[in-house]
Amino acid sequence: MVCGRCEMAVKNELDKLGVPFLDMRLGEVTLDRSLGEKEKRELSENLKNIGFELLDDKTSQTIERIKNLIVTLVHHEEARPKVNLSTYLAADLNQDYSALSNLFSENEGVTIERFFIAQKIERVKELLLYNELTLSEIAYQMHYSTVGHLSNQFKKTTGITPTQFKQSNEVKRKQIDEV
Repeated sequence: MVCGRCEMAVKNELDKLGVPFLDMRLGEVTLDRSLGEKEKRELSENLKNIGFELLDDKTSQTIERIKNLIVTLVHHEEARPKVNLSTYLAADLNQDYSALSNLFSENEGVTIERFFIAQKIERVKELLLYNELTLSEIAYQMHYSTVGHLSNQFKKTTGITPTQFKQSNEVKRKQIDEV
């Protein structure tokens, strides 16, 4: 779940099945009880029908939590704190960063840092399309040390410069969960 509509869709499925929950936030639902096998299977099928997946093994949950923390940090934090990503993840997940990094890379085929950069570039694309901030302001907001650093990373990731992207009629943005 990467947006409010996603949460609403999952909440509707839980309500349909009469499954009470304690908390729901980006990518996670805390149930107030364990589900039986039949309930779990039915919930899994219902979620799959609307494009979601039930993650009930520890590895999948950890990887999803890493992704959600990064998505929240990049896309949903208005006052984006300048934090060291490894410290941020290790503290939130209460695990050693190198173990998280290895787990993520083995299962996703990409490093945490590459995933983070891809999310940042998608956010930069979004900000460029809004046309409300200069490239310097975007670089500052996204915690790039210089506009040149942002431009180089943007080109390395997308194959075009931010200016070329902005001038392009063909919008090449991805859904957050497809990055």
